[in-house]
Order: sequence, then C-alpha cells, then structure tokens
Amino acid sequence: MKVAVLDDYQNVALSLADWDSLHAQVEVFSEPFSDEAATVAALADYDVIVAMRERTPFPRSTLSQLPKLALLVTTGTGNAAIDIEAARQLNITVSSTGYFSYPTVELTWGLILATARLIPQNTESVRRGSWQVGLGTSLHGATLGVLGLGRLGTRVAEIGGAFGMRTIAWSQNLTPEDAQAKGVTYVSRDELFARSDVLSIHVVLSERTRGLIGERELGLMKPTAMLVNTSRGPVIDEAALLAALDEKRIAGAALDVFDREPLPADHPLRSMDNAVVTPHIGYVSRDLYEVFYRDAVEDIATWVAGSPLRTLT
Repeated sequence: MKVAVLDDYQNVALSLADWDSLHAQVEVFSEPFSDEAATVAALADYDVIVAMRERTPFPRSTLSQLPKLALLVTTGTGNAAIDIEAARQLNITVSSTGYFSYPTVELTWGLILATARLIPQNTESVRRGSWQVGLGTSLHGATLGVLGLGRLGTRVAEIGGAFGMRTIAWSQNLTPEDAQAKGVTYVSRDELFARSDVLSIHVVLSERTRGLIGERELGLMKPTAMLVNTSRGPVIDEAALLAALDEKRIAGAALDVFDREPLPADHPLRSMDNAVVTPHIGYVSRDLYEVFYRDAVEDIATWVAGSPLRTLT
C-alpha cells in the first residue's frame, strides 16, 4: 500500500504519528503542487492520500485521473476542496479526523494585538538597531466587531470582553436574541462596518459570503479601523482591500488567509507597511497536528481492517 501525505510544509508528519504501524510505503510531500497536472503526475500511483485541510484541491477532474486512489483522508471535519459526490461515484472513500478551533482563536488575537500595537514594525526596528517607531493604539474601550458569531466568533467575542472592549456582531443568520444570549450587541450590516474599531471575520466561505466585504463595506469603516481575517481570503474582495490599504482608508489589516495560497512572492501584501500577514497558520499548532496525523493513521488502519470510518458526506 502506498500512502501520500500532502502539504506537510514543516516536515513534521512522520514525527507526530506512528506511520510504521501501517506497514505501508509512506511518502511525504512538503511543497504545494503548482497545478492540477502536477498533482495528478505526483499522485497517480497512490492508494491512500492524506490531505492537509484545503491546501490541495480535489475536484472531479483530479479525482478521475487518480485510478488507484481508494481512500482520501482529510485533516479536520470537513473539506470544501474535495468533490465528495465525485469521490463517491469513483468509489473513493473520504474520511476525516478530529479538530478543535482554539488555535485559530488564539491566532486571531495575536493578529489583533500585533496590528494594534505595531508589534511587527517595532520588532523590525529593533532588529535594524533602531528603537520605537509609530504609535499604537490600546483596545480597552474600543469596539470589537465580529462578522459571524459561531463557535470561533463567540470565543473571539468573549476574549474581547477580557480586554474591556464593547462587542457588536452581525451575520446573515444571526438574530438579536442569539447575540444577546452570548453577551454581544446585534447590529445591522452597515453598522458593523461603521462602528467597529477592530473587525474580525469568522464566516464559512460560500456563495453567500464570497466577496461579502467589498469597496462599499470598506468605505463604511473608520480610517482608524483594523480588519482581521482568519476565515477565508475570498470573503474579502482583494482588489478593494489592496486599494483601501494603499490609500490608507483604513488603519490596517491582519490577514492569515488569501485568495491564492501560498501567497505569490511578488504579491503587494508582502510589502505593505499597514498589513500584518501570516501564512495560513490559524490551525497550525503542534497539539492539533498531533490529532490530525494520529487520526489519519487510525483512519487508514481502520479502512484496511474493513471497519466503519468517519466518512464525509
């Protein structure tokens, strides 16, 4: 049995689970594939593929060119980059692993603090031999806007309270009663953008949320406001955001997710002094990776034994 472990950027997969117990040929791919042709060429001979979240897409066109593939394990409890119906029709079993969301919540607050207190800029200044640069802002008494008050958004709101922030929220399915039950003030969509000093995004990418934040919404924001996105890049219209940052119409953005990942080397966000960017590391923590890879090995062993699996539907 040949097993491919994909997109292990840190080269840690083999050290975090007992892959030897599978008595299989396991190969780790640490670099992303450039396109579909490269994906197919690299993976055509594998029986089992372990995908790291949504880093490598598996549409029907890709799955149909992987004749030996019988089991596709995705880390996490869901994967929008896999065509589940196509996999079913091609007799490819798709299973999932455990997941918990607090690493993303923690990173969200790391990004908020980094942006508010100009931590990257001041760190770089010290490294250059200089000293203080810029003037940060405190969070106490500021308004935290949360776009999407689900599991992650609710936890982000709770932590905002510990900083002494006032929290408001809006999303397409949120009701005033649900917001009140979570200690948050419900506002209209336009109010969310207009009133937030820090606006943090926590919605699932869908046709309803793609491009949800565009030129109009960014235009409603205060020139002192900060936008934080640890959700999915396409929720924000990238061109509109780049223009708003370039023209200093908002104070800054902290982004862990992008339209294209990895972010191209020449992308303007890499050099903007009012953008804090991290390489989609919201879920990248040792404890969560241990769950991912341990469960992936268990899924493969369970599948080999012919026992029931946690399958995606």
